Amino acid sequence: MDNQHKLIKGYRDLSEDEIALMNEIKAQGEILGALVKKIEDHINKQYDALWDAELDFDEAESARLDVAEPCQWLATGKTDLQNGIMKLVRSVAQPTTF
Repeated sequence: MDNQHKLIKGYRDLSEDEIALMNEIKAQGEILGALVKKIEDHINKQYDALWDAELDFDEAESARLDVAEPCQWLATGKTDLQNGIMKLVRSVAQPTTF
């Protein structure tokens, strides 16, 4: 359906500049998403290394990871970045509804 946004309360037509800004924000979001994935892969490699070396299990490294809580920080950082992107989009789209 064309022009769906016109049927949703609080939405408006965007200018070409606003559309370009929205697309730039979305592109930066994709870049940040890729960075989050790289960090997730890095953390997973650290945990995998602990379990791959069952005979030489590194208690100190395991304890360090437990204290550092990288998965929690990654999840929080990801959520914060998503919130930031959403807030930037909303600052450009400027919906009038709560």
